[in-house]
Amino acid sequence: MSLKSEIQGFDISAKSAVVVGCGGLGTNAAVHLAGAGIGRLLLIDYDTVEERNLNRQYFYTAKDTGEEKARLLCERLKAYAPDVDTEYFAGRFEDAPARGYDIVITAVDNIAARAQVNAFCKENKTPCVNGSINGFFGTAYLYLPGKTPDLEAAGCLNETGIKNRSPSTTAAIIGAFEAQLAVDYFLGKTASAGRLFIYDNSEIHSLTIRSEEID
Repeated sequence: MSLKSEIQGFDISAKSAVVVGCGGLGTNAAVHLAGAGIGRLLLIDYDTVEERNLNRQYFYTAKDTGEEKARLLCERLKAYAPDVDTEYFAGRFEDAPARGYDIVITAVDNIAARAQVNAFCKENKTPCVNGSINGFFGTAYLYLPGKTPDLEAAGCLNETGIKNRSPSTTAAIIGAFEAQLAVDYFLGKTASAGRLFIYDNSEIHSLTIRSEEID
């Protein structure tokens, strides 16, 4: 038994996850999965570090501006959690080797990218956790193909209109919550699946998503 599993009371070292997006949500989700002792991580992001986003992307510094986020996050997670097999793909999700992982964590604000992940997870029967933030508002949703409505039915593919500035705290809360939903799934705790968790400044509540069609 590893020290992590001994301290936490569970072992997820045989589990794996893909994290799509290495920004504010993705960095938080990835570091908490690594800290929880996941066995394997694949980090996907085509973008580079921008100084205007550093308030919520604390794994990067101003000196990293212009560098690939996926590569940098991979390097720093390996230093933080050398026991985790961490790899990266500096490109778009549709070109990434995402098959064969236990779950996909969606941490992007691009609706088209979320739709691609949704279609991939539906086709491959791969569970997915989606997170999004807008100002002091955020959502998280665990989709289990064949058991719960997908991301589209849960409203996760809807445009949010005007994009507000997102503080670091909102990204931290939703990113960590995405990691928690993944850990719940790994541990067989699926009561949170199919429920849209909503964070609104100081409150968290949930809506059960129902659909006549479940793929």
